[in-house]
Amino acid sequence: MTDTAVPHHPQPPFAPQQQPYPGTTDAMQPRPDHGEHSYHGSGRLAGKVALITGADSGIGRAVAIAYAREGADVLISYLEEQQDAEETARWVEQAGRRAVLVAGDVADPAHCQALVDRAVSELGQLDVIVNNAAFQQGADSIAEISVDDWQRHFNVNLHAMFYIVKAALPHLKPGASIINTASINGKTPQPGQLAYSATKGAIMNFTSGLAQLLAAQGIRANSVLPGPIWTPLITSTMKPEQIEKFGQQVPLKRPGQPAELAGSYVLLASDEGSYMSGAMLAVAGGAVAI
Repeated sequence: MTDTAVPHHPQPPFAPQQQPYPGTTDAMQPRPDHGEHSYHGSGRLAGKVALITGADSGIGRAVAIAYAREGADVLISYLEEQQDAEETARWVEQAGRRAVLVAGDVADPAHCQALVDRAVSELGQLDVIVNNAAFQQGADSIAEISVDDWQRHFNVNLHAMFYIVKAALPHLKPGASIINTASINGKTPQPGQLAYSATKGAIMNFTSGLAQLLAAQGIRANSVLPGPIWTPLITSTMKPEQIEKFGQQVPLKRPGQPAELAGSYVLLASDEGSYMSGAMLAVAGGAVAI
């Protein structure tokens, strides 16, 4: 077997780069692959409506594109990156599906309620929730972690999931799917990402409990555990020397592209995943989530 049998993906070292948080796709070198030209749908989500947080770029954009090509309408939730969000919407609409753009901070419970209300009022129903928005800020010691940063991690990464699920439950019917983006850091915490890793461990626990709590209603809850993925979150929250070698720590020796996670989110949202609830699905380039 030759190397041409394996798709080419960018590998470190990467060019020196860093951008202000929350970062944009166009500023990244190389530009991430969200499946724009590679994902082909087969109607697995036909007639469904999905709410995706952090859908302007990265994993969220890849999931939005895949969902649209599988037949779903999408509410695109994002913080402030208007240009990126509009590009995601264009890909959704090119797939023949409806896109609703809603900017705002998911750390605000009222905004989370508004996201659900907009999805139901403008798209007619709600079948899939992808809680994907995240905040990350590294620190080499506890002394470097401010109280505000600690609280921001939990408000965005964990509390928002509770707010959105609570608001959505009256609208979810049997067969609905909740998918929470966790991380392999939730099982193998990184010392330089204490706050981030703690939230991801909490998300995994929250999702497991949610799966048991909602089973009687026919609603499934699962988590995806990404490894190092090439997204604006990386180039806007890590140091240049970390970005240069990003992804080298896993057996595949490279970061994953957002497109490489999309299939996992499709499976968990589709009827093909109807017996999957409480699962922790690692997509991590060979890294073991113990």
